Amino acid sequence: MGGIMSKLYYRYGTMNSGKTTLLLQAAHNYEEKGMKILILKPKVDTKGNDKIVSKLGLKRKVDHLIEQDEKLSIYLNNVDKDVFCIFVDEAQFLTRDQVDELFMFTKLKDRPVICYGLRSDFKTISFPGSLRLFEISDDMEELHTICKCGRRARFNGRIVNGEFTSSGDQVAIDGENEVKYEALCGKCYLEQVLKITEEKFSEE
Repeated sequence: MGGIMSKLYYRYGTMNSGKTTLLLQAAHNYEEKGMKILILKPKVDTKGNDKIVSKLGLKRKVDHLIEQDEKLSIYLNNVDKDVFCIFVDEAQFLTRDQVDELFMFTKLKDRPVICYGLRSDFKTISFPGSLRLFEISDDMEELHTICKCGRRARFNGRIVNGEFTSSGDQVAIDGENEVKYEALCGKCYLEQVLKITEEKFSEE
């Protein structure tokens, strides 16, 4: 039987680019048409506990919290046949194997999976989950936001106790332990986070 095979989608952007809000809107659009969906997120994202929470204050309980060492195919193989689409929030926190299992689900069960997450961490390094999504997703879209200087933001600056930092663990949840994030353009990231200015660059 021919036809178009379902896809693995990755919608990515910086912090504050509206990822969760767009996920909730897309989920609502499916449900408004009578289509059943499921929402998943990695358990390591403790913000909201068993809910996904957008910056606009929208909340929704997830259908499944993904454990860090979980074999996701076990859950996916038990998904009801009437589920039309699966959404995954904070997908950068998935393992490479879990991303592979989502990809296999789209092809072997012929149902789409739409993931939302970050491109890279506060050190500009990809998370294992986001890197794998870039490698095997069928469809990718960058979600845009702007830096406070007005340029397009593509980097995440981590702020601890009011100061930008370029050190620390890769995973630190926004809003916990005095940790905040700010979306920055490349120039502002260099100047404010790494403290590399044009003058300093020219001296080297």
